[in-house]
Amino acid sequence: MTKLTAPGSRRAGVLLHITSLPGDSATGELGREAYNFVDFLVESGLRVWQMLPVGPTQADNSPYQTASAHAGNPALITLEPVLDQGWIDMSEALSHDKCGVLKQAWQGFKQIASEDERNNLNRFVADQQYWLEDYALFQALHDEWHQPWWQWPESLRVREPGALAEARARLSDEISYLRFEQYLFFSQWLALKSYANGRGVELFGDMPIFVAHDSAEVWAQPQLFDLEANGMPRVVAGVPPDYFSETGQRWGNPLYRWDVMQSDGFAFWIDRLKTQHLLFDLLRIDHFRGFEAYWEIPAEEPNAVNGRWVPAPGEALFERLKEVYGDKLPLVAEDLGVITPEVDALRQQFALPGMKIMQFAFSGEPDNPYLPFNHSRDSVVYTGTHDNDTTLGWYTSLDDDTRCYVDEYLGRPKEVMPWPLIRRTLASIADLAIIPMQDLLALGGEHRMNMPGTTEGNWTWRYSWDQVEEDLAERIERRVAMYGRLASK
Repeated sequence: MTKLTAPGSRRAGVLLHITSLPGDSATGELGREAYNFVDFLVESGLRVWQMLPVGPTQADNSPYQTASAHAGNPALITLEPVLDQGWIDMSEALSHDKCGVLKQAWQGFKQIASEDERNNLNRFVADQQYWLEDYALFQALHDEWHQPWWQWPESLRVREPGALAEARARLSDEISYLRFEQYLFFSQWLALKSYANGRGVELFGDMPIFVAHDSAEVWAQPQLFDLEANGMPRVVAGVPPDYFSETGQRWGNPLYRWDVMQSDGFAFWIDRLKTQHLLFDLLRIDHFRGFEAYWEIPAEEPNAVNGRWVPAPGEALFERLKEVYGDKLPLVAEDLGVITPEVDALRQQFALPGMKIMQFAFSGEPDNPYLPFNHSRDSVVYTGTHDNDTTLGWYTSLDDDTRCYVDEYLGRPKEVMPWPLIRRTLASIADLAIIPMQDLLALGGEHRMNMPGTTEGNWTWRYSWDQVEEDLAERIERRVAMYGRLASK
């Protein structure tokens, strides 16, 4: 497993969700452009590609609210290798959208796939059975009813064995197709990962602490979640009011029944990490502070004001994960926001690197933990994240006094933003430095990935190769080398 703080592990990488790759399809995908991006990283002397969660998204396209904690997003599947298999005639492919092509490919697979291809699919289904069967049935029913699971007929909602058996029989081909769809995703993902790893590039993933209410996991294992008899949450997740929001944030995810999870040895979490470790070399855990205590909001409350902190068994959970995955967990703790000494102690107890955001550093106080002289090696340092404005957008939106302070701190550099902040990020003592692709391209705030607290216009940003200046890789490599982060080619 990846050891983030190993001697000599000083390195740098890029934050770019795979949906932001260029191309002719509706979204970035696991095709040629993904391999081109790996090549760009190598030419730039970079060793880490960080991205957002890659599960199947729902109506708002948020990668943090997915239909499964394990499955891959079928929108990321690229058609070229599927067509190369000969399972579908090219003329038929031209008359269908991606979903239609994949379904036609499944029909062709059933008719003409070789014995080796069938064995590979069967091996995948057997290896991933611990999540795949629940997901495939859930998604088939979801496609049938076009409603969230708590609005299905009661026999399906409460998973009566007879009703599930009848559904499996009725939807058997759709279920088999969904297994095949996931087989394609995982095959293509692991091929990309093998290529990246072979060129010295690690894949850095992201795992939300909570799962979506309308997900296979909540439907299949309702005993693990704090739900009412009708399937609706009794309480939901969020964060309390703070400097950024007078009413806090009400996320709406159902909360866990940690006592039930602990009683079975945290099998839910062991399974989640098993899948993520297959896909990624390193993994960020979103909202790490929720493992020490979480903000519990009564479900009927419209905002997060009337919540309370409830202790969580984070120490017991991470001790269990160490038993299964070893002492050096390849995890990064998202420890942003108001972090208590207890949360920091939990992170340090398990030697999990935290996060430092340079855009947060310039409040004027010398004890600001995001100032570079307050960083530590066991950190991942960013100019900004997917939830922040681009660095250029952030800088231009500052008031005059703060902008002057930033310029003075950075030595009134001759370079224009965002490069002075990129330089200071690379110079940090933190072992790993991550720069969003928007900052490497010097793009303004109109190119940001997400605006927290809003549900429209997010998660759609994509770059084009026209935005990549001819000498950009060379310039990045020179700066990465200057600050001791250069990867060998």
